[in-house]
Amino acid sequence: MEQNNLFDNTETAFALKSDSELERAYFLFKMISNEPLVRIGTAVTNFAIKAHLPVQGLIRATVFDHFCGGVSEEDCLPVVDKMYSKGVGSVLDYSVEGKEEEAQFDAVLEKTLQIIEFADQKDAMSFGVFKPTGFGRFLIWQKKTEGTDLTPEEEKEWRRIEERFDLVCKKAHECDVALLIDGEESWMQDAADDLVSKMMRKYNKDKAIVYNTLQLYRHDRLEYLQGLHEEARVYDFKIGVKIVRGAYMEKENERAKENGYPTPICKDKQHTDQNFNDTMKYVLENLDDISVFIGTHNEHSSYLAMELMNQLGIDKTDMRVWFGQLYGMSDHISFNMANEGFNVAKYVPFGPVRDVMPYLIRRAEENTSVAGQTSRELNLLSQEKKRRKL
Repeated sequence: MEQNNLFDNTETAFALKSDSELERAYFLFKMISNEPLVRIGTAVTNFAIKAHLPVQGLIRATVFDHFCGGVSEEDCLPVVDKMYSKGVGSVLDYSVEGKEEEAQFDAVLEKTLQIIEFADQKDAMSFGVFKPTGFGRFLIWQKKTEGTDLTPEEEKEWRRIEERFDLVCKKAHECDVALLIDGEESWMQDAADDLVSKMMRKYNKDKAIVYNTLQLYRHDRLEYLQGLHEEARVYDFKIGVKIVRGAYMEKENERAKENGYPTPICKDKQHTDQNFNDTMKYVLENLDDISVFIGTHNEHSSYLAMELMNQLGIDKTDMRVWFGQLYGMSDHISFNMANEGFNVAKYVPFGPVRDVMPYLIRRAEENTSVAGQTSRELNLLSQEKKRRKL
């Protein structure tokens, strides 16, 4: 159905980029394509931030402004409005990672509630998002997943985590804003899965408000979804899922090796792709029960989704199917699909420059490790530069 060259249209893909923004994007991806450079840059940036050197302006003008919407919700508005003029929505993602204090978890809760209210006022924003570890210590999640007894103090922490989840899901339900809950490492994920399905049972009675994330580089996730589907039929609730390939592969494999258990990760890229596509097909075939946010930078999976929707008679504008990419990447997928009339939203990270750096560094490292991703970006950017010269 969709002509297989839809994603080659660079005029639509980069319509919002000025010539200087195009040059900056080209420069950044050129840097990211050089692995030793990324390693050195990462180390230098980390050092500069820890040493409080005045590098924030430089970071802000380059990598931050390319991959992030701004330092606050208000700061992101020009980006949100600009993208929406081309039919692309925004998912504002407060990308502050690795906090360990109760006060910080409460701050993330407040921020998430604010984003939901903010989204409620804006047509350009249909989703809120947060990470489970943004609401409580990783160790608590891990102990719950492993079935280890919590100390009385930890029990209190766990109850506070449950309260934060409930508050934010209740708010999303009241505002009718869908809520994407990110997936994390496998050794804490079972506890998150259990809590998220509890929230679905409570708040997804009429439609999907609460969405869990399935990282499909894990070979057990389709089976997990099928089990959840059974549960949804019994307890009469709708399922929301965001499907992605996954973000912690090296970490997962290393830990499995160190601790002598079989890795939960698919044996290779091909099996991951197959798992992703099979799960996507399962969801689209069960759309009456399951709504989906298809988070992918993979052209083949995107074409396949469009083809399946066509075969199954699913309208492009059906609000139960969304496509998403990260801000600053894969514009050729996002803007061309939106131009065709599909529901598309960009994940737009934001937050104070120094707090968002761990997120940005992970992005750069991931880009270096995803074969072909960076060269595809560079190729498209240079095509567009040539087109504009002509």
